[in-house]
Amino acid sequence: MSDLPFAHPLLRVATPAAWIEQACAMPDILLIDHANCEKKAASTAIALMFAYAEDLELTDKMSRLAREELRHYEQVAKLLKSSKVVHQRLAAGRYAERMRRVVAKSEPQRQVDLMVCGAFIEARSCERFAALAPVIGGAAGDLFQGLHAAEARHYRVYLELARRAAVHAGIDLAARIEDFAAREAELITSPDEVFRFHSGAPQPGAS
Repeated sequence: MSDLPFAHPLLRVATPAAWIEQACAMPDILLIDHANCEKKAASTAIALMFAYAEDLELTDKMSRLAREELRHYEQVAKLLKSSKVVHQRLAAGRYAERMRRVVAKSEPQRQVDLMVCGAFIEARSCERFAALAPVIGGAAGDLFQGLHAAEARHYRVYLELARRAAVHAGIDLAARIEDFAAREAELITSPDEVFRFHSGAPQPGAS
């Protein structure tokens, strides 16, 4: 890991080095949960298409994003098969559910928050792909290197939709970004009992 200060347009903290070490030690769980994340990302994009069906710019962008996420899932599934990983059901980690607790329940704030939340999730995926690619090696490293640019593009799509919705509704986007940034940083750096693609600092014996 670099000793340089961490700097990112959204994220406030880097992935802990201990998480990287655990990911390299548990590649099967990493890939299985990564496959789950790709399916969830596609599902989220489709759900937003239904939630904001009148917004044709949003639905167009989410349609493209959903298709790309499903292609990513197919890539991960192919790697799982070629690596002879025994697939298993994994309980979801805490990350996405606790990020969504910050999302407002009423509109128009809710739309802005959903876009900001999506941006953070995609940005963390992007950061982790970049951190993992050079150290995990093999076909997984090659895949993560290829996915890094796509996730960077995805978080910017969500962020631009958040800006658009915030301007339309007269909402202070910077304040909402800070709210999500604080929650995201806490989830990434605090001890986590379960190892997942978006989990926090690992505890001994995390599974």
